[in-house]
Amino acid sequence: MGKLRPKEGRGALWTGRGTPPGAGRGLYLLSCPSSSPSGILSLASGAAHCNPTPAFAFGAPSLRRGREPSERRAPAPRGPSATSLRRPSKVRRPTMPPPPPLLLLTVLVVAAARPGCEFERNPAGECHRPPAADSATCMDLQLRTCSDAAYNHTTFPNLLQHRSWEVVEASSEYILLSVLHQLLEGQCNPDLRLLGCAVLAPRCEGGWVRRPCRHICEGLREVCQPAFDAIDMAWPYFLDCHRYFTREDEGCYDPLEKLRGGLEADEALPSGLPPTFIRFSHHSYAQMVRVLRRTASRCAHVARTYSIGRSFDGRELLVIEFSSRPGQHELMEPEVKLIGNIHGNEVAGREMLIYLAQYLCSEYLLGNPRIQRLLNTTRIHLLPSMNPDGYEVAAAEGAGYNGWTSGRQNAQNLDLNRNFPDLTSEYYRLAETRGARSDHIPIPQHYWWGKVAPETKAIMKWMQTIPFVLSASLHGGDLVVSYPFDFSQHPQEEKMFSPTPDEKMFKLLSRAYADVHPMMMDRSENRCGGNFLKRGSIINGADWYSFTGGMSDFNYLHTNCFEITVELGCVKFPPEEALYTLWQHNKESLLNFVETVHRGIKGVVTDKFGKPVKNARISVKGIRHDITTAPDGDYWRLLPPGIHIVIAQAPGYAKVIKKVIIPTRMKRAGRVDFILQPLGLGSKNFFHGLRRTGPHDPLGGASSLGEATEPDPLRARRQPSADGSKPWWWSYFTSLSTHRPRWLLKY
Repeated sequence: MGKLRPKEGRGALWTGRGTPPGAGRGLYLLSCPSSSPSGILSLASGAAHCNPTPAFAFGAPSLRRGREPSERRAPAPRGPSATSLRRPSKVRRPTMPPPPPLLLLTVLVVAAARPGCEFERNPAGECHRPPAADSATCMDLQLRTCSDAAYNHTTFPNLLQHRSWEVVEASSEYILLSVLHQLLEGQCNPDLRLLGCAVLAPRCEGGWVRRPCRHICEGLREVCQPAFDAIDMAWPYFLDCHRYFTREDEGCYDPLEKLRGGLEADEALPSGLPPTFIRFSHHSYAQMVRVLRRTASRCAHVARTYSIGRSFDGRELLVIEFSSRPGQHELMEPEVKLIGNIHGNEVAGREMLIYLAQYLCSEYLLGNPRIQRLLNTTRIHLLPSMNPDGYEVAAAEGAGYNGWTSGRQNAQNLDLNRNFPDLTSEYYRLAETRGARSDHIPIPQHYWWGKVAPETKAIMKWMQTIPFVLSASLHGGDLVVSYPFDFSQHPQEEKMFSPTPDEKMFKLLSRAYADVHPMMMDRSENRCGGNFLKRGSIINGADWYSFTGGMSDFNYLHTNCFEITVELGCVKFPPEEALYTLWQHNKESLLNFVETVHRGIKGVVTDKFGKPVKNARISVKGIRHDITTAPDGDYWRLLPPGIHIVIAQAPGYAKVIKKVIIPTRMKRAGRVDFILQPLGLGSKNFFHGLRRTGPHDPLGGASSLGEATEPDPLRARRQPSADGSKPWWWSYFTSLSTHRPRWLLKY
């Protein structure tokens, strides 16, 4: 004979055979053990030979033992225990007629299935609630600022003890989340907002509150703290990683999972197609990310993907890298970057780089000696989309319907190729001063007071992190290759030839692309780009049309990198059927251009003990533009064929001069090392123009010269004033809320 024993959270459970005592007046749901064949219930003489469980244990409150559906209790008051189950009442109820056999059989079959479980099950098959979940009453998530969270239900009170929507929306915490992307100029957006939503509108599932993961909070704080420092704002108290977040082993969840939703999953190729198959079509953002990650996974020993930041709307700026040792800078291995889609509606470059990534991976695996040699000697970084937000605007109109400017700008309505610091004007001023250095010009302080896009900041920080040697920016709207300077020497002149000191080298780089492009070499003047035919389909940027704030000029004047601009065709958003032809026209040009990074000379600068000398200057007589050594002491100097006098020098060392001959047919960089001897005590420092003091910038790195500089120009903005005045954003919060958020003040 079995017995009726209580089971925590599930009411009484009959563990014997037949009908439990006193069960004649109630309806039972019976679930057979897994040992029952096929889970079929066996009924005999009105008794079920498996474990019956009261209906309420399966979430059917209207069918509790001894209660008619019409006799439901009034809703219980809200509270943490509002959904807890009650023991069956022992009050006698009028008997009810036995259910029809068909209804009973239906109920029993439903009961045979496992009850739903919002959380993971333990080894015994029981639903296990993680420690990070608290009992609650779930309701629809209605906060507009949190509408894109990864869940749809929340509860009150929240983790800050706000007890209604009205209280949350009037709080300074919620106001901060609503304007955070504007305050931080797009940095850490939407990551921080979603992190805050996890506290203000906690995730509620099946009557339980889930807490967000602590390691996600800690990772964001490490990355985003400088952005708060830059505006003199303290880290928000409700983003305290130890107070409101919990550990992974306690069953936390990732509040940023929706940002990666649909991007981690692979997209299967049509059956029967080889893995080397390239689909020549337009790629949405999610498709682009999947293709790049799948490609990096296929070639994991020579490729990886990484993010350099996020767009204003929160999309990752994803890069795929190819190298013999992905993720590492190897001594004397040159670094190359190719960037597409800086204007969102110019999409050909975006697709060319997606195809190039797949091509490099496939050909490497197939043993193509040219590709294997290239990847083993060069570190290549491909950023297919610098402006993914603008692309979404352009793609919504579609190929053939896109206007000339729809989607060109980013989500802030900024033209990213006009958003970089204007260093060209400063160069023209310095060029008139004898002995002044006109390379590695620091970013002027006033630049940071303007509107700087997060995409622009990400590119500049990327350039400070990696010692790039060569770069190309892929555009659309014409068929030509242009090179710096893009800003005219005389600002009033819209078209004026304005060469750099490396005019010969920039022409060589531009021709490396144009000379193997079949359409650029087409002799017809009636074709797209035909007006550039007499120039060999290359042109000085300012001689075409002058503009300031361009990325190519900034590369050349702030870093060691030489960048050209490639216009891929007259149609900015070409139809899908034209993409394969575009790839065939540009494949060889892209490869040939990347290979030109091995022109000129390379080497290592060390002291007499073999220790590398970083930030040493490499000068070439007759070319007023120096490059500097990387932290490992290695350098690369792009030079055209000819005889060059090369000088290496660094503070505290005597300069070394060498004569270098570069043959016309030489396609591999010659190695030229320098060993610097220390100057004697009391020797005069010969660097007349080197020790230039310049401000740090908010990118998190030192100045490009790597020397002692003036204090951070934003520091004065962050320091408390003598009269105790508040930061510039304080009046905004105090005007919108009766609660003064003093927790945002640092002083």
